[in-house]
Amino acid sequence: MHHEKISACACTALRKASRAVTRLYDERLAAHGMTTTQFSILRNLARAEGEMPLSRLAEKLVMDRTSLYRTLTPVERVGWIALASGPRRSKLARLTPAGRAAMQGAEGDWEAAQDDLLGEIPANEWQVLLGTLDRLVGAAQGEMTS
Repeated sequence: MHHEKISACACTALRKASRAVTRLYDERLAAHGMTTTQFSILRNLARAEGEMPLSRLAEKLVMDRTSLYRTLTPVERVGWIALASGPRRSKLARLTPAGRAAMQGAEGDWEAAQDDLLGEIPANEWQVLLGTLDRLVGAAQGEMTS
């Protein structure tokens, strides 16, 4: 199958969209003293309902461990998460009651940002975009199937 050459750089286009969207969410979450990435960490730990290895958290967030550790430091400092040693020198994270309260306090502003953003896109288009983004993540991680 012949594909027409696409001139727009996928990386540049996705990073531009990512920066704009992240800025919107970060502005909404700033009043809660957290960033979008920190909010996402709290939500992932809340879903885990217990401890989660940092390697698994990094995988879920598609972050390298160094970036994750850097992001976790202020979250641990304010007491939203607790870190512990796990088997074979692994590290485990869990959401604290203070972290759950902070996440729940920020959810309304997160939902408002979500509604404002997705209000501009028909639901079916958003579902197609989500699928495309998932495929792009897989392709970038070498999971492309023919």
